[in-house]
Amino acid sequence: MFAAFTSAYIVRREEGNWLEFNLPNGLVLNTVFIVLSSITMQWAYISAKKDNLINLKISLLITFILGSVFLVGQWNVWGELVINKIFFGGPTANPSGSFMYVLTGVHGFHLITGLLFLLIVLISAFQYKVHSKNLVRMELCTTYWHFLSALWVYLYVFLAVYH
Repeated sequence: MFAAFTSAYIVRREEGNWLEFNLPNGLVLNTVFIVLSSITMQWAYISAKKDNLINLKISLLITFILGSVFLVGQWNVWGELVINKIFFGGPTANPSGSFMYVLTGVHGFHLITGLLFLLIVLISAFQYKVHSKNLVRMELCTTYWHFLSALWVYLYVFLAVYH
């Protein structure tokens, strides 16, 4: 899906009628937050494998907070876009702005589902259901979270280079 979006972005950009604007500054900070959340998620996974339940809970909680901060940051980025009169749709909208909203919005939706999954794992950890002999949820959540982080880094680099 994101490969299709980024391909469409490149093709559409070359057609002309493309408004150039600076990427919102918040994207850099959001990238830091999501990379840090991937690190804490890996810490959680390692803690679960070692049955270190205290570190597991702490690291899952930090990951959840960092993911939530990322989402709030994305909301603020959209606010920056609106302040700069970059809109998704309407008479003054431009494809460049629309693509920015779609790329960040669809990623944000996936991150919300990741946070819900993470919340389920976090609750399970507090119920002592996540440990070295029961890692399936933890492994799936960790893989998904790392995918979201890597995807965001790809999107950020893509936007920084092609924008």
